Parts: sequence; C-alpha cells; structure tokens
Amino acid sequence: MKLSKVFALVSSLVMSATAFALEVGDQAPDFELEATDGKTYTLSQFHDKEAVVIAWYPKAFTSGCTIECKSLAQNGHLLKNLQVAYFMASVDPLETNKQFAAENDADFPLLSDPSKEVAKAYDVLAFYGIPNRHTIYIGKDGKVLYVDREIQASTSAEDIAQKLKELGIPARQAT
Repeated sequence: MKLSKVFALVSSLVMSATAFALEVGDQAPDFELEATDGKTYTLSQFHDKEAVVIAWYPKAFTSGCTIECKSLAQNGHLLKNLQVAYFMASVDPLETNKQFAAENDADFPLLSDPSKEVAKAYDVLAFYGIPNRHTIYIGKDGKVLYVDREIQASTSAEDIAQKLKELGIPARQAT
C-alpha cells in the first residue's frame, strides 16, 4: 500500500473517531463497572445526587499512570470536600487495578473495563486498544460538563479540583 493511501486511511479513521467524540452537553453513557473497593458502580446511581469525574488512564504500573494515581491519592482531600464521586478507570483487569491501587495507596475506587465497552462508549479508546488519558466531568443530571484531553499527571488532583470549582460543583454540606 502506498504511503499516501495509508495516510488517507489513518486520517479517515481519526476524522471519523472525532466526529463521534463525547462533547459538553452530551448525555454521558451509563456504565456498570467493578472497582478496586469491591463495589460495582453505575453512572445512574449518582443521578441527581452528585457530579462524577472519571479519569481514564492507559495502563496500570506505567510511569504517567503511577504519577497520576499518586497525585489523586496524596491530594484527594481537595476532592473529598466537593459534591463529586471520582474514579480512575482503565481497561486493565480488576486484579491488576487492585494491585495498582494498593501499591499507590489509592483511597478512591479504580474502575476496571476489561471488555473495553465503556471506554469505547466514552470515546477514550485509542486505536491500539488502550484508553487515552482523558478526564470526563459529568453533572448530577448525567450530562457531560467538560472533557479534559490535556492531563498533567503530576497535578491531576489539583487540576480536577480547580475544574470542578470552575464548573460550579459545590462543597459537601457539613453533617
């Protein structure tokens, strides 16, 4: 195959992928995924209760993903006082994510999507089968508030907290 045909094919695939990208205002796809805390989560369980953030990451135990997980583990207090449920998510098997969470002292759930169906629905799956590092912000109404495609792994928690405040996500009520 000529190089120009390969380029045209790749360009076509990229263009078609972005044509269906999840965008602000779209209804976020519901999901049902197992997590490292032993629970199964759905997007619908948070409807009208709190916002949801899903930080998709490519692969457990890789350097950038480890840095991002540590940022969220060490600075999760910035998120815990907001009305939000937050997760990291990958297509790694649940057991791998459990080991990854334990090694990085993650005190929040990591979701596992080994079938890759949810990653596809959220338009984060790269053509080589692993998720891009994208963070999806979802409102209490289930609609996409923001899609961050330019993640700084080392400041992930701080960046998510700042974006949530910009989006008007309120603090939790004192009990």
